[in-house]
Amino acid sequence: MGRKVCHGYSAIEGSTMKILLTGATGFIGKHFVVQALRQGHEITVITRDKSIVLENDWGNQVAIIEADIERAEITWPDSIAKHDALVHLAWSGLSNYQDSVHLERVLPAHKRFLLNMIETGIKHILITGTCLEYGKQEGQLEESMPIFPDNPYAQAKNQLRQWLESMQKQFSFSLQWCRLFYMYGSGQNPKSLLSQLERAIENGEPVFNMSGGQQLRDYLPVETVAQYLLKVLEQKDCNGIVNICSGEPITVLTLVKQFINARQSEIELNLGYYPYPDYEAMAFWGDPDKLKQCTRS
Repeated sequence: MGRKVCHGYSAIEGSTMKILLTGATGFIGKHFVVQALRQGHEITVITRDKSIVLENDWGNQVAIIEADIERAEITWPDSIAKHDALVHLAWSGLSNYQDSVHLERVLPAHKRFLLNMIETGIKHILITGTCLEYGKQEGQLEESMPIFPDNPYAQAKNQLRQWLESMQKQFSFSLQWCRLFYMYGSGQNPKSLLSQLERAIENGEPVFNMSGGQQLRDYLPVETVAQYLLKVLEQKDCNGIVNICSGEPITVLTLVKQFINARQSEIELNLGYYPYPDYEAMAFWGDPDKLKQCTRS
């Protein structure tokens, strides 16, 4: 079977993969499964609750391992080693970036899980990081720049990446660390800005309270994020940190107005009701150059 080379990165032409996936029923995971199945890949999902997987339209199209990856002791089946790649999207506690649980409980559990996967024989790992790893830096954020994570969630993610890089000195596996920026779409957190706005519109509320909306952010539809993650995964020579971003900053206010117009709503905005978040800079977006190289075909 031939290989095609795309701007320095290579993929097996016409091949499919056996993908081991965590976080399949999360915001990104649901869309990733749809994209991967559409491309003919085989998927095994690791989930705490099999019934939640089976509630999805694709539930019967995936293999299922019912296990809680944050439990101390799990006996993993020998079939784990037969997978071509692990896509690790799961992470608990996302409702509060400032919670110490990210460092005290989630990080050690995920180190243990990933070590089990590596020792079992997984040779290719893709994990989602966060743009918050860059800290409160302004402007366009490049993968090569120094980072200053300053909340427990970002610190835990960064420590996980550093640990995995150190593990590569002991074990042979490739690592793709995909730093996520901002997303919107079906299944997003009900506490997110656009989810709250959608409920307000549906409930016929006359006014929506928000911040001043002048933050510059980098947004992508979640379907596009899932597609990018899959394309990066398929380009096995695309290693290290990759920003999953648009590279095109937009103000939160503009995004909100576009959302309102798309729904033909007359809801009014009460700007400045909430303060700006203290855990992120006012204006930042991602540099998409490496992503473009990794996903160009």
